[in-house]
Amino acid sequence: MNPNFALGSRNSSKDAGLFLPKKGSTVGNATLSLFSSKNSRPRSPRFSRPNAKVGMNIYMFLACLFIASNSFAAIDDAAIQKTVEGNNSFAVAMYRRAAAKDGNQFLSPVSISFALAMTYAGARGGTEREMKQALHFHGEQKELHPALSAIMTKLNGSGEKRPYELVVANALWGQRGHVFLNEYLGLMKQWYHSGLMQADFALAAEKARTTINQWVEEITRNRIKDLIPPGVLTAQTRLVLTNAVYFKGAWRSGFQKERTRPGTFYTSDGKQLQVQMMHQKSRFRHFQNNELQALELPYKGDTLSMVIFLPKQRRGLDDFESRLGMEMINELTSRLSPVEVEVTLPKFKMTASYRLEEMLGEMGMNSAFVPGHADFSGMDGTKGLFISAILHKAFVDVNEEGTEAAAATAVAMALTSMPERHDSIVFKADHPFMFLIRDNATSSIIFIGRITAPRWLSTLP
Repeated sequence: MNPNFALGSRNSSKDAGLFLPKKGSTVGNATLSLFSSKNSRPRSPRFSRPNAKVGMNIYMFLACLFIASNSFAAIDDAAIQKTVEGNNSFAVAMYRRAAAKDGNQFLSPVSISFALAMTYAGARGGTEREMKQALHFHGEQKELHPALSAIMTKLNGSGEKRPYELVVANALWGQRGHVFLNEYLGLMKQWYHSGLMQADFALAAEKARTTINQWVEEITRNRIKDLIPPGVLTAQTRLVLTNAVYFKGAWRSGFQKERTRPGTFYTSDGKQLQVQMMHQKSRFRHFQNNELQALELPYKGDTLSMVIFLPKQRRGLDDFESRLGMEMINELTSRLSPVEVEVTLPKFKMTASYRLEEMLGEMGMNSAFVPGHADFSGMDGTKGLFISAILHKAFVDVNEEGTEAAAATAVAMALTSMPERHDSIVFKADHPFMFLIRDNATSSIIFIGRITAPRWLSTLP
C-alpha cells in the first residue's frame, strides 16, 4: 500500500498518481511520488516514440527530477546535526518518563518524532511554540522539515543492498470531503514522502481504523498489530498521521545457540528469575568506570549497533536513569574502545504500548490537546482541529542471530465540538540494564529501552 498521492486539497492536482510541477509548486513533489513508502529505487517511466508534446513533458519532468535529486545538497549539515541532537534529547526525555513506570520499557523516539513533526508542520501560534519546546526541535520550520527528510533518507538508504533491513515510512489519512491546505499537503509530500489517503471517519470509523492498522502491519512485517484500538477514532476524527519503523539486523559477531543456557537474572526488587542467557567471547568496543559498564554490539555492516549500559550494582539502574542525559550518553559512547569481552546477555522479546498525551503534557505540550485552544490552522486554515490521541507501540526481539525491532505512532486529529583494564573483561547482564539501537552514521537513536525482568514475551498495557 503506497500512500503517495494527494486528495481533497485546496487547488490540488487532478492527477492523483503523478504530481507534475505547477507554477509556484516545488519540484520535490515531482520526485517523491516516484518512491514507495519502503524506499524502493526510483521507478523509471517507460515510453517509446513519444509525440512532441509528451516528449517535452517527459524531458521537463526528468530535468525537475534531476534538480530535486540534488536538493539535499543544499541542506545545511549544521541543521541536520542540530536536528539529530534535538531528536536524541527528546529520546532521552521520553525514555525517562517511560522509565518512571515499573517494568520493561521500549519505544522508538524516531517514530514519535516523525509523526509529531508532521503534526507540528500544521501548528501555529502558542501550539507551535509548545510543540517546538517539548519535541526539542531547533530552528524554524523551513529548516526542520528538510533536515528530518534528509535523516529519513539516510536511514532508509538509497536503494543500495544492505546487510540489514531498515524502513521508515509515513502516511496521512484524511476525512473525505474535509479540505486541507495545499501548502500543507505539499510539504508532507515533499519532505515526508507522504500523500493523503482518503478515509470516512464520519460514517465508517471502524473501517478506517482497520485500514490504517493494516498499513502499519505491512510496513512492520506484522510485528505491530492493532496500533489503534477500537474507540479511538470517532465520527469527529478528521486526520490521522502515522509513522512506522522496521529494523532487522544480524549481529556482526553472533551468539552460538548451543552456548545459550538457563541463568539467573537479579531484578531491582531482589527477585531471581531463571532466563535464557546467551554467551560469547569476542572483541567489542567497551568502557567501564566505578559505576557502570557500556558495551557496543554492532550489527553486520557496522552502520547500526546496540549499546548497553549496565550498572555495576544490581539495583543501580534507577540511580543511573535519574542522572541520564544526552551529555552522559555522548561521554560514555565516546570512550568506547576495542577490547576482548566475555559477554552474557539474556534473550528477550517484548511489545510495549503507550498513550503519549500525558507524557508530552508533562513536557510542556498542552494546548494541542485542548479543543478551542489548539491551533492547527496550518493544516486546513481553521482552528477547529486538536489532537485527540497519540498512540505508540514498539516491538523488540533480541536473540542469538541478532535483533528485530519495529514501532509505529499514530496522531489522531479531531474536530472541535466546540577504570582498570584487563586482557579479558566480563560483561554479565544478569541484572537490570538500559539499551539503545542507534544509526552510527547520523548518531540517531532509533530505539531505546530498558530490561528489568527479561521475558521471552511480555506485553505492557
